[in-house]
Amino acid sequence: MQGLSRHYGPVVALDQLDLTVQAGELVALLGPSGCGKTTLLRIIADLERPTAGTILINGITSEQARLQRHYGYIFQAPALYPWRTIERNVALPLEIMGFDANERRKRVERYLKLVNLSGFERKFPWQLSGGMQQRASIARALSFDPELLLMDEPFGALDPLTRSEVRKEFQALQQRLGKTIVIVTHDTSEALLLGSRIALFEAGELRGIYLPGKFLSSGEPVAAAYAEQLRRLEEFERDQ
Repeated sequence: MQGLSRHYGPVVALDQLDLTVQAGELVALLGPSGCGKTTLLRIIADLERPTAGTILINGITSEQARLQRHYGYIFQAPALYPWRTIERNVALPLEIMGFDANERRKRVERYLKLVNLSGFERKFPWQLSGGMQQRASIARALSFDPELLLMDEPFGALDPLTRSEVRKEFQALQQRLGKTIVIVTHDTSEALLLGSRIALFEAGELRGIYLPGKFLSSGEPVAAAYAEQLRRLEEFERDQ
């Protein structure tokens, strides 16, 4: 991404952003609501067009990447079809892409096993907990083996205990699969846990890119505010 900007009339959602994501790394886009994180994710996914600048995914445009299904997209809500069983939800991209029934079955079985949902194939979404539904949506996004995974606050709707559990499971899954991932979050602890690098946003600007171990001590005022927020949260949790 080079010189990427997105304007909505007089409102600047993204301003002259330069960012490179390396193969196999997880870049966490961290910042408060309205800072441009999700706008950037939607531009990568070709759901929005930039006002200015260029973006390439493995040497091709975001439109070509979308048409060739180079990426999977995971939303904050699981977005499962309630009338389809879990296995048929996970198989949906494979059906659209024309995989034969035998290959669909093998892939569904593999990815449901990877997200610890073996045995729930014939269940409907309403029969699963929120955490299990989100695991199913992760399996669906992985089912066609995309090069890139885009995640828009995928654990934000879960309760704290489930969120912690699913995040750790996803971390183990990422270490196993080595996917290239861009994840949007406003949760500092999530960015520190999952990120290979942290891209810090404020008011449409990329304030800096940090390794997790250097983020809290970077000296960046916005990072310092997040460090204080994290310290208070840890104190609160200890006092409970």
